[in-house]
Amino acid sequence: MNSPLRQPLDALFRPTTLITMILAGEALAAILALSPIHIRDRLMLFGLASLATQWVLLSTLGLLYLLRRWLNTLSAQHLAWLALAMLLMMTQLVITIGWELVGAPQQSDADGRALLLRSLALAFVAGLLTLLSYQNHWRARQLAVRAKQAELEALQARIRPHFLFNTLNTGAALVHLRPQDAERLLLDLADLFRAALAGPQDIPLAEEIALSRRYAEIEQLRFGQRMRLTWELPSPLPQIRIPTLSIQPLVENAIHHGIEPSPDGGDIRISVKQEENQVSIVIDNALPPAGSMPLRSGHKVGLESTKARIQAMTGGEGDVTTRSENGRHIARITLPITSTP
Repeated sequence: MNSPLRQPLDALFRPTTLITMILAGEALAAILALSPIHIRDRLMLFGLASLATQWVLLSTLGLLYLLRRWLNTLSAQHLAWLALAMLLMMTQLVITIGWELVGAPQQSDADGRALLLRSLALAFVAGLLTLLSYQNHWRARQLAVRAKQAELEALQARIRPHFLFNTLNTGAALVHLRPQDAERLLLDLADLFRAALAGPQDIPLAEEIALSRRYAEIEQLRFGQRMRLTWELPSPLPQIRIPTLSIQPLVENAIHHGIEPSPDGGDIRISVKQEENQVSIVIDNALPPAGSMPLRSGHKVGLESTKARIQAMTGGEGDVTTRSENGRHIARITLPITSTP
């Protein structure tokens, strides 16, 4: 699953952008209707200008959408000039057809050519201004993404030592009593840190589930029968991608804030459900009995990191939410299902 904002055209077809462009087209038609020319029925002029503007705009956007897979292989500069050329081509097509249907029976060919030239000049200026504005918008978004990536890397750098110390403490307790379990713990730890040290990236959901299983196996060695873990996974798993080590921090929170403070332990359920337009990953754990004292204060770094990375990867369409109800704490990751362009 690709991020909706990895390519310039991806942001172009977002609802807010489309609505803004349609309103801008209406504003252009209004300016033409209010221009200082000798005409009696300015409302009719506005209607014709609005109709022509929207036909040019929508047909250009439709062509860009149909050719998006090929266009996304071009550089941003080549894409911009090609989009402008498509705008001019659609302007010529719409004005020519409109003139033949409405103006040709009553006006001369010279008037038709003059209208076409004025329309092309207007489309060129408007398109050029739009491209310059959109280029600045795209650059600002890229800078924002890079800033967010730096923030996420800082968050991950805070998570790794915390997780490493917890795991090494567990391994030290097992070395003499259960050496085979200690060996398995170190192998699982190696797999987890290989993924963590690879840097921010997204991986298939199946791989992320496997990494989370390894982490759960490490904690199972420490808690034994106090920790009862249930996996509810469809077969096969949805073919989507997810940021590396984004489920693991939520499992860690469920263990350290639900299982660890409780004298009798508790259960954790991890489920994956695919709906029509999204995939939900739910980490559901029992809360400790009332009056139980937490063994450590929560800093919510893992939750913040997971939420920020998923929102960055999905362009804000995915999210992480948490709530407590009926004696249980529920963390839910939602990821959109999008076709790969």
